[in-house]
Amino acid sequence: MPDTLIYQVKNSVASLVIDRQPQRNALTHDIISLFLTRLDEAEGDPSVRAVSITGAGDKAFCSGADLAGAAAGDMGRAFADYARLLKRISSFPKPTLAMVNGYCMAGGMGLMLACDMVIARPTAKFGAPEVNVGLWPMMIGALIYRNAPKKKAMEMILTAKKLTAAQAMEMGLITRVAAPERLNDEAAEILAGLVSRSPIGIRLGKRAFYEMEDMPFEEALDFLSGKIAEVASTDDAKEGVMAFIEKRPPVFSGR
Repeated sequence: MPDTLIYQVKNSVASLVIDRQPQRNALTHDIISLFLTRLDEAEGDPSVRAVSITGAGDKAFCSGADLAGAAAGDMGRAFADYARLLKRISSFPKPTLAMVNGYCMAGGMGLMLACDMVIARPTAKFGAPEVNVGLWPMMIGALIYRNAPKKKAMEMILTAKKLTAAQAMEMGLITRVAAPERLNDEAAEILAGLVSRSPIGIRLGKRAFYEMEDMPFEEALDFLSGKIAEVASTDDAKEGVMAFIEKRPPVFSGR
């Protein structure tokens, strides 16, 4: 079957679904290329205000790289493009939500951690099992270490231990655990809230949030004091304040 990444825009949300169920939605170079193309489309589409990422079926979100395919192809190019994908999602100007419906391993964890928020079923499993095949989670390590305590992250990597959804949430890897029958509904509620807010406020806020991540405290405060002035000068901020005063819902224009 051909590699498939299903792309759909509905209710101002662009959904990307990896559809390789027999391979547990493992990533191929073609899937990564499709991701990059579709993210460009989602960014350029003014009707899109949020992005969701998930895997087809109920067995796996993404089991990582398709090792059989990677071994037969240009691994260097595949790794470089995967790094591009992680950077693209991490710096995406619109909010991103990962919906984890099953196994989320290795490169799949990187895909998940690059998103702003993660909602998962309680039966989902998380892990970085690369040491089992003589590898190391190099690129996803940059995201693991920015989300989880260092000792816990190292234990997960060195032991190749699989985490439950509850353990992943305790470590700070995911945002929320939802009952299986509620996963789609709770994700839809989150996304509906995201698309109702100011696009430019979120874009400027996200950029500032991640840019100040590794700054010293005083430098971060100086940096953010300039950014709040930038956000406050937008039409959406003025509309939001006026709507609050007039006790009505704001109508954001994205300017």
